[in-house]
Amino acid sequence: MAQVLSAGGVVRALIMSGHRVSVLSRQSPSDVRRLLTSSVRPVQSLNAINPSVAFDAIINLAGEPVMAKRWSHQRKRLLLDSRVGLTGELVDLIERLENRPDTLISCSAVGYYGHHSASEPQSESSTAGSDFAASLCERWEQAAKRAESLGVRVCIVRTGLVLHQNNGALHEMLPPFRLGLGGPIGSGKQMMSWIHSDDMTRVITFLLNNESLRGAFNATSPNPVSNREFARALGGALRRPAIIPVPTIVLKLLLGESSAMVTHGQAAIPERLQEAGFIWEQPEIKDALRQLLIKPSYF
Repeated sequence: MAQVLSAGGVVRALIMSGHRVSVLSRQSPSDVRRLLTSSVRPVQSLNAINPSVAFDAIINLAGEPVMAKRWSHQRKRLLLDSRVGLTGELVDLIERLENRPDTLISCSAVGYYGHHSASEPQSESSTAGSDFAASLCERWEQAAKRAESLGVRVCIVRTGLVLHQNNGALHEMLPPFRLGLGGPIGSGKQMMSWIHSDDMTRVITFLLNNESLRGAFNATSPNPVSNREFARALGGALRRPAIIPVPTIVLKLLLGESSAMVTHGQAAIPERLQEAGFIWEQPEIKDALRQLLIKPSYF
């Protein structure tokens, strides 16, 4: 169960594999089917699910966008409710189901590691940070782990920057870069943990299909890059210069506390996926961006 925009690739991959998929969304059933496929079963409320209904697995990708607005007290409450609160409701659903699912795959983020050592590689065994984003992720994960006590296999997917051609952070970056006004943020030395959206879908289906895997997994490319390298690769993919820096103070004025997520960053390493034998189709940032931006509509 996931938000429609986040779940599109996963839903289509599952349906193509022969699964029947229910999608929890605040959008109308007709909009869900239009955005995804007529094959899905839209669900608008967890309370509407009959306890006799059986699910083999639940995939939780829901959550309000972290960087969409400044982190006011009200905004932080909304971020917590959309992640920790909803995940708790999903586990409550699992508890009351007559036939509990075998697996819960629940997203988190590499923000779990905080910014106390942002230049150092962070594996799944690294400790949680102490800022709001880290606390949010830690509480989010704890809410999901409660399903383990119900006999459910739980996989936590700590996502990096998911690169998608039609939405998300990459889509927001494109206008200035297309005009030749893009560039590194601040010093450009901060690390970026990223993953191509197709590989993100493949990570989820990989975890779904490998029943021996459980616990936390960094869903990132094995090759994190500096912000300067990312800007250079994006400019190259668009055949535009990418040399105009964005001063850190500007981001702080615009975004407040949340600006630390892009001015500090993390270098998350997908150690457990590598050990499990997962193979990335797009492990290099230059190739990933070129593949994503090959469509004529982006030029």
